[in-house]
Amino acid sequence: MIEFSEGIYRFYVYILTNKRKTVFYTGVTGNLHQRLDQHTTKQNSSSFTARYNVEFYERFGWIQQAIEREKEIKNLSRNKKLELIRLVNPNLDFWNYLFKDIV
Repeated sequence: MIEFSEGIYRFYVYILTNKRKTVFYTGVTGNLHQRLDQHTTKQNSSSFTARYNVEFYERFGWIQQAIEREKEIKNLSRNKKLELIRLVNPNLDFWNYLFKDIV
């Protein structure tokens, strides 16, 4: 793995899931507010994630790190993804307050 110093940018890897927590979607973006707004306002109501809520996110300073982490998460088993989410979201609640915490 390439070592990076703390980047000056903000990139996010996030996990979305449906109400029953049966399917997970992992994505990466440079603007988490905008991307989650696109998902939650269902700008494309027929999209796969239009019915999903954010459950987890991680911040990175470099896009290479974010993409690498996204790939790692996508390769995790369902149980490993749930464990990861529960580290920061123990009750698997939709994070309505998430948007105020993202700068």
